[in-house]
Amino acid sequence: MIKAFLRRLWRDERGDVEDIPVAAIVGVGILVPLIAVIIALGRYGLAENTVQAAASAAARDATLSSSTQTAAPNARAAAERALAGQPCTNLNVDIYGDGLHTTLGQTGTISATISCTISNAQLLFPLLPGQWTITETATSPIDPYRERS
Repeated sequence: MIKAFLRRLWRDERGDVEDIPVAAIVGVGILVPLIAVIIALGRYGLAENTVQAAASAAARDATLSSSTQTAAPNARAAAERALAGQPCTNLNVDIYGDGLHTTLGQTGTISATISCTISNAQLLFPLLPGQWTITETATSPIDPYRERS
């Protein structure tokens, strides 16, 4: 039956829409938006994982810094390297914690919060926002016996 239907469509040069079953029209009308939503959710999940990895890298690089003055620039550089494949239109890197102010022998932590705004211009789907802002936080401990300045 399908073979005969396709043969008739192939040979028919009138291009009548009546030859296309209603189920095919409805199926395409449902499948196309559903595929677009699945792609958008996959893209959002990938972006969220990338921003979380960037927050972890920023926190770790901040803990490896020798002073509080170099912690923020090192964290931002690490975040930018981690987000190289994810184009952020707006990137904010905040570093906080008491880790570099603790005395020798005490454990401290530094946290990094990254906020990345990602444009949705490639996905022209009317129900999705034009951009997403993803914010992730990661914390990294500082070696209690490492020298601090």
